[in-house]
Amino acid sequence: MPRAVRSAVPALLLLPLLGAAPPGARAADPAGLLQDVFTSAAAEYGVPPSVLLGVAYLQSRWDGHGGAPSVTGGYGPMHLTDARTALERSARPHHDDPAGDPRGDQARPAAVRPGPADRAPDPRRLPDRLTTLPRAAALTGMAAGTLRGDPAANVRGGAALLADAQRRLGRPAGGDPADWYGAVARFSGATDRAGAFAYADEVFTVIRQGAARTTDSGQRVTLAARAVPRPEAGARTPDPSRAECPPDLSCTWLPAPYQELGDGDYGNHDLADRPRDQRVDFIVVHDTETTWDRTLKLVADPAYVSWHYTIRSTDGQIAQHVRTKDVGWHAGNWYVNARSVGIEHEGFLAEPDAWYTEAMYRSSARLVAYLAREFQVPLDRAHIIGHDNVPGATAKSVPGMHTDPGPFWDWRHYFELLGAPFEAAPDASGALVTVLPGYDANRPEFLGCSEPGVPCPAHGSGALRVRTEPRDDAPLVPDAGLRPDGGATTAGVNDTGARLSTGQRYAVAERSGEWSGEWTAVWYLGRKGWFRDPAERGVTVPSRGVVVTPKPGLVDIPVYGRAYPEAAAYPSEVPVQPLSPLPYRLGAGQRYVSGGEVRGEFFHAPSFDTGKHRVVRGTEGYHLIQFGHRVAYVRTADVVVREAA
Repeated sequence: MPRAVRSAVPALLLLPLLGAAPPGARAADPAGLLQDVFTSAAAEYGVPPSVLLGVAYLQSRWDGHGGAPSVTGGYGPMHLTDARTALERSARPHHDDPAGDPRGDQARPAAVRPGPADRAPDPRRLPDRLTTLPRAAALTGMAAGTLRGDPAANVRGGAALLADAQRRLGRPAGGDPADWYGAVARFSGATDRAGAFAYADEVFTVIRQGAARTTDSGQRVTLAARAVPRPEAGARTPDPSRAECPPDLSCTWLPAPYQELGDGDYGNHDLADRPRDQRVDFIVVHDTETTWDRTLKLVADPAYVSWHYTIRSTDGQIAQHVRTKDVGWHAGNWYVNARSVGIEHEGFLAEPDAWYTEAMYRSSARLVAYLAREFQVPLDRAHIIGHDNVPGATAKSVPGMHTDPGPFWDWRHYFELLGAPFEAAPDASGALVTVLPGYDANRPEFLGCSEPGVPCPAHGSGALRVRTEPRDDAPLVPDAGLRPDGGATTAGVNDTGARLSTGQRYAVAERSGEWSGEWTAVWYLGRKGWFRDPAERGVTVPSRGVVVTPKPGLVDIPVYGRAYPEAAAYPSEVPVQPLSPLPYRLGAGQRYVSGGEVRGEFFHAPSFDTGKHRVVRGTEGYHLIQFGHRVAYVRTADVVVREAA
């Protein structure tokens, strides 16, 4: 388990990713270029080439992933699904940890109960979205193994499925791409009209905007932009669900139960009135560590925990479980829970080759952009964070904080889809940097995906490691919170002790090397953290912003995992909550990027009776900072705020 473990489409929704093949990619075969494969498969089955390319882009961005299955058992550029693969997954659910407390409130801890028992579904009764590969095998006469491992065969299988969907609709092969809207909707495997139409809308957005990129096998594929009219409005039946989503996404309302459990206990979330009673500052990205169907069963259990949304891998379908005005139990830190929206993504942290579909990334980005507008959450990595960036609320809770979505989530691509790409700031001094490695080319070694100490499969990553000195053999920066006994940080896939993540911003402490930028040190966990940042292919870009540093005369200052009010702010009926500094210190002269200032706040929700709920606000100010891999807080009274220089 991973723990210490119709809105406008964003203008940059389809930024093409250019560049050479990543390390380890197969050399392009001139006799079987993927572009030609799409052309010939489209001709063979009478599918317009732009439709076949558009569907494949939404499925996989044309990557083959070396024949490895996605999180839902999908293979190849067309993401042909084989339910047998999906059913073999047996990871424990994301929050199924008896020692954990996703609510994260020391004033009213909530022990995690194991999720309800789950039975393997009958393979004969699986939804169409999980059985496209055997159907493609029947249509083409090709073996299932060939469709899994041969990209050309996989593309032919996808073309055959599209052609079959068109035939079943009584429509002719060939013709204008716009005539294939219904076939594309059926290809999605969605079980409702709204979901199928949302998927088709996204495919045709790809076709209208065009796309081009170099795949993971080193092949250049291009889809020229094409003006395709939108279907008649009457073709799309509005989704009658009550979910809070952009109107052009497929969202259903599958509520998490709020009910009493006896002996004063209740679950599985708290009623509130955000943003009227509290601001929403964070959107937290999770992965589920189990399948879509299992996840929906878990969140429907009143004795389990909760989050606001779940997103399905195969087609980007969204289910909402908790109203955004209410507080979910998902982050393990009550302060963050009270000020965040949690989104679970069907996926597995420690299976780097179990890839996320483009459909999931795009649905998620569209949802997050919508929520960010609704709640005025900044589109940056101080506020759009992973569960692995949430700080422990107290020193005791730090080692148990979760580590999803982990180093294989593609934050760079995600923010491109959000319309907020990470870029070098013009005229920046170089005093601050934004972490920005090339995802495909950046392949740090991680351990423990399958067994402790065993290397994970080589894979693209948005993570960098930081060391105590500018040497490749120097120890990784230690984390006193994760290992109070002084143990060393490791290369484990769930060890966040010495890890930078794409989009995070840090203050530069020093540079060293044969030429400027060979090694860069940033202030990290109260010391210098070094990483390779060569000038010719750097992994950072200059940034702008303000930093905090201890006030003159202070040797060091405490760091906090929550911004609670001062004792004098609490009314008599609300117990005073301790500030509880974390086991770190921020030393004199060190600088950390500020993500903004907030006033101390505590949401007191001690019981099922909402009449006893209170929001306590103080006058004490705090700055949100990027302290290590996780964010943290420092008191405004302890720091000086300066422009980085």
